[in-house]
Amino acid sequence: MGRVIVPAGYRSALSLYETQEAIALIKKIFQGNLSHALNLKRVSAPLFVDGASGLNDDLNGVERPVSFDMLETGEEAQVVHSLAKWKRYALARYHFPVGEGLYTDMNAIRRDESLDNLHSVYVDQWDWEKVITETDRTMDTLKDAMRRIVTAICVTLDLLKWQYPQVNVSLEREITFITTQELEDLYPDKTPRERENLFLREHKTAGILQIGGKLKSGIPHDGRAPDYDDWALNGDIMFWNDLLGCAFEISSMGIRVSPESLERQLKAAGQEKRRNLPFHQALLRGELPYTIGGGIGQSRMCMLLLGKAHIGEVQSSYWDPDTRRICEAAGITLL
Repeated sequence: MGRVIVPAGYRSALSLYETQEAIALIKKIFQGNLSHALNLKRVSAPLFVDGASGLNDDLNGVERPVSFDMLETGEEAQVVHSLAKWKRYALARYHFPVGEGLYTDMNAIRRDESLDNLHSVYVDQWDWEKVITETDRTMDTLKDAMRRIVTAICVTLDLLKWQYPQVNVSLEREITFITTQELEDLYPDKTPRERENLFLREHKTAGILQIGGKLKSGIPHDGRAPDYDDWALNGDIMFWNDLLGCAFEISSMGIRVSPESLERQLKAAGQEKRRNLPFHQALLRGELPYTIGGGIGQSRMCMLLLGKAHIGEVQSSYWDPDTRRICEAAGITLL
């Protein structure tokens, strides 16, 4: 069942049709900002991939992809969870040079996703990926990209508020970095989500670094598939959401695995059998470039910048009867 938080006295700053216009404006402005910030070119991307290719992102390894058999071939196709691996393959196939990259619109169905203010079965994001050198695989490279994305988001907010001055949202432009181990050391008696909330309440904009591996407690901060991000060189961009009073993830990103870190992480995750999948074989043979990339939530960004209480106010998806009832009673218009 859905879990809905209704902020006290909440009213949308924009009407239904102003909201639709503002969503279009945000997407138009941010795509240009992102492209210039990271030197990216737009490409088309698949809605589904061959289930046997190893290209689909399996998220935490327990989520079930939506799949179907193709009448013409009888092969199984899977609706993508994200394009984390496909983008790296595309950079090689399209012969992108070092320092350039791609971005694309990614639409996914995550059937096992929770339904609440921040989560939906329908996922839309800007997926991006950029070619780097082996010597660029550093924390400085990751932090620089995160700073550039935060700047692109804040500039988008500035232009949005010029068009819609009734939008009363402010974001901290300076990003504060902290590793998941430092977070655990700082708040050892708290859960990972509680640690994020406490840190973001104070610092407002943060890069939470090194997600996926086990911490000193023996528990990972969060799940991360072992075969795209290097767990030592990845992170999430988060903002403090004043309206909902919580840390608000806008992007998951990282420097991608090398052949060596892929082997190491597959072993740590007990997923060594994936070595035999076509994508993984190509990576281990050195046929794929070194890259950095991530996903930036489109509906998440629209929700944050427009000061919306529920993600259903900026995307059309499925909601359970309780969610629809609570939102209708609270004056929250679900698209």
